Amino acid sequence: MQFTNSDLKTYAENYFNIKKADVDEFRGQVKRLRDNLTEYINEHPGYGLVKMLHSGSVRKGTAIKTLNDMDVAVYVEKTAVNVDDESAILHFVHDALVEIYTEKRNMKPEQFSIGHHCVKVSFRGSGLDVDVVPVIPNGEADDRGHLITKDTGVRVLTSIPLHLEFIRKRKNAQPNFAQMVRITKWWRDQRGFKFKSFLMELIWAHIADTEGISIEIAQALKQFFRYIITTELKSAIIFTDYYKSSEVTLSAFGSNIFDPVNPDNNVGQSLDEQKRERIIDEAEEALAFLTHAEQASTKGVAVDRLKEIFGSSFSL
Repeated sequence: MQFTNSDLKTYAENYFNIKKADVDEFRGQVKRLRDNLTEYINEHPGYGLVKMLHSGSVRKGTAIKTLNDMDVAVYVEKTAVNVDDESAILHFVHDALVEIYTEKRNMKPEQFSIGHHCVKVSFRGSGLDVDVVPVIPNGEADDRGHLITKDTGVRVLTSIPLHLEFIRKRKNAQPNFAQMVRITKWWRDQRGFKFKSFLMELIWAHIADTEGISIEIAQALKQFFRYIITTELKSAIIFTDYYKSSEVTLSAFGSNIFDPVNPDNNVGQSLDEQKRERIIDEAEEALAFLTHAEQASTKGVAVDRLKEIFGSSFSL
């Protein structure tokens, strides 16, 4: 072949993997945010904000360099605000964060804004935004509660600690898990189509559980593309880490890809027919380009084929 696994790893490191120093900075930023909130709550017993948990791709280790915001969940006591009114919840969280951080961190009120189903905190130093997403705790173990999802505003029962544990198990068992999630995110972004990162993680987790993920990037990509093409994203994906498969109700239409923490949350239902067919088409094209690159007789041809997958920045 005209390229090696080391070539692909080098490209990933140079173009879309986040450097450890940056990850540490981002996590430190969230930690300071959380510590300030904790301190304020301790000083104000009975305050409506309960806790804050880092919940996004940086925390999972699956973020790529094009990241422009981080997700943090903030738990809101039911007695503090009308939990049936999303606007009231967001305004409560916004006003509370402004009060906390203008007093503790000398931040300006204009650095806090109400976005789509979240409160956005803009940090001037790193240039990275933190999306603070409300969770209404239900009193059950593992910080279970109803998350107001950023993209739709739908309330979904979740457990952030269990989600993180789920990903950590796959990362520990499959050394290439996080890297392959990052690579397929980059592929999606370069090709410009809709494919939820959470769905990607769940497909990779299913591959990890059922056949294992190859340590060779090209072979692992083939696993991913072939899974999509072969199943057309219609085969059920159910995880039994935290519930029994009998608790799931399959849909007769669309995809059945279930949240590993909540058996009632069919994440696959976010794929309408147009999105699903586009993903299948993209996977078919990507598999063909990858196969042609592997069979190329010159490095130039291999690079041209791989650029169709990874974008114009790809080089050997």
